[in-house]
Amino acid sequence: MNKTLTIQQRNNVLLSMEHLITAEKVEILNANKMDVNNYNGVDLAMYDRLKVDEEKISGMILSLQQLIADVDPIGKELYHFIHENGLKIMNKSAPFGTVLIIYESRPDVTVEAAGIAFKSGNKILLKGGKESINSNLKIVDLWHKALIENNISTNWVEYLNYNRTETQVFLERPTQKVDLIVPRGGENLIAFVKQHATCPVIVSGRGNNFIYVDNEADLDIALKVIINGKTTKISACNAVDKVLINNNLPNRELFIKRLINKLLVSNIEILGDVTLSIYKNVSEFENEDIWYEEFLDYKIVIGSVNSSEEAIAKINKYCGGHSAVIISKNDETATTFMESVDSAAVYHNASTRFTDGGQFGLGGELAISTDKLHHRGPIGLQHLVTNKWYIYGNGQIR
Repeated sequence: MNKTLTIQQRNNVLLSMEHLITAEKVEILNANKMDVNNYNGVDLAMYDRLKVDEEKISGMILSLQQLIADVDPIGKELYHFIHENGLKIMNKSAPFGTVLIIYESRPDVTVEAAGIAFKSGNKILLKGGKESINSNLKIVDLWHKALIENNISTNWVEYLNYNRTETQVFLERPTQKVDLIVPRGGENLIAFVKQHATCPVIVSGRGNNFIYVDNEADLDIALKVIINGKTTKISACNAVDKVLINNNLPNRELFIKRLINKLLVSNIEILGDVTLSIYKNVSEFENEDIWYEEFLDYKIVIGSVNSSEEAIAKINKYCGGHSAVIISKNDETATTFMESVDSAAVYHNASTRFTDGGQFGLGGELAISTDKLHHRGPIGLQHLVTNKWYIYGNGQIR
């Protein structure tokens, strides 16, 4: 394993990377244009994630600036104990070693996630999708230039230009040590990695997020939060797919009609359970399994519940463990909901679209984990560490 770089070395590489992305912005956009032109898929979410524009370039640069400004996550003292025999025992944060990031479609991951993993003291292996190959190779070339500028080996950031079969072989029998794998993409990618990986995997990126409109909801807030969660970015894992409406909501029928009209303005396909499909422009779904689905599309399911307890049970059965919202003026009901729903992020009267490392003040994110080990929710710089015990003695034996 490579000896951990000093914080100054890591920051210098990130600073070089920031300058290179700024200087070679046009070349990145041109490489991405080739990928976009070559993409013939019909997956709207993948297309949205694939495309790089001026705004995404600015986001890459900002993420690097925030990483440079952030404190070193390595070597933090987490625990200190002095044994009765004089041993000094400390637990400190430490790098994982080598982190493999497998991702679909998103060239910005090649900057942002790799940057977080690099500042955390890890060697980076990147395996992007074939649809973004030109963009990814261009950005990895910039990583190598940044490393060379600082007299650091280019093997700190390595791109695995493998097809699916070669990737499977590498996961099952890695040709180098891999300590952690982070898949960023759809459910098929995550299932593929979990099936074949021989080291720990952080599951990231699946949403299927719910909003529950309580019988004591502020209806204007409910409309605003649902529309924002569903329509602003359908390709995001923090987008909304399901809405549950309490049957005892005052002015319920008027609220539902207003909601339907607002969703139709954004061309959202609306599916409903038997109680909601009676409304115009709402189609009844055929199979209850739809409650499990993450759409990443202009589609939403709305359904009815009789109580917050029923909403909690339904969310815990079907949600992806990512984000869930209660719209309510009753703080006690909201607290019970937030403590009972089994999601990484729970909201009271706010949009799921905030479940994001940058929005949570983490600077950026490697992933949004729906696992509970070793970290849950947005994984920022300070979370992408393991720990190590340091024991100092002068001849003590047991």
